[in-house]
Amino acid sequence: MKIGEAAERSNLPPKTIRFYEDIDLIKPSRTRNQYRDYSDNDVYRLLFLQRSRSLGFSIEECRLLLSLYDDKNRASSDVKAIASAKIQQINRKRQELQSLKNTLLDLVKNCHGDDKPDCPIIDDLSGRKFK
Repeated sequence: MKIGEAAERSNLPPKTIRFYEDIDLIKPSRTRNQYRDYSDNDVYRLLFLQRSRSLGFSIEECRLLLSLYDDKNRASSDVKAIASAKIQQINRKRQELQSLKNTLLDLVKNCHGDDKPDCPIIDDLSGRKFK
């Protein structure tokens, strides 16, 4: 199938599919005139990549997951370890975001929000302590 159909079936733009090919995540065959020819298996790989990326896996993590997907002798514990590490990473990121939110809430709480130029938010961003 051509890239347009593969894009439609995988719900990915053709540009993303070409990128995945450029970085060797998928390898469609080529016709005699060198057009890409996507198989059903290529579409499954694209769906796998689309879902993996939507869950926050990096390109390199996707590469590793795809290698496990291709390895019929894999241990499910290897896959579980990758997913568990991603959960830990998400938890760390959530804590960082909560800390950022708390800092911003504190800055907003201390800003009068009036027509005067004094602003603890600007002072903090510039490295000055707010009053």
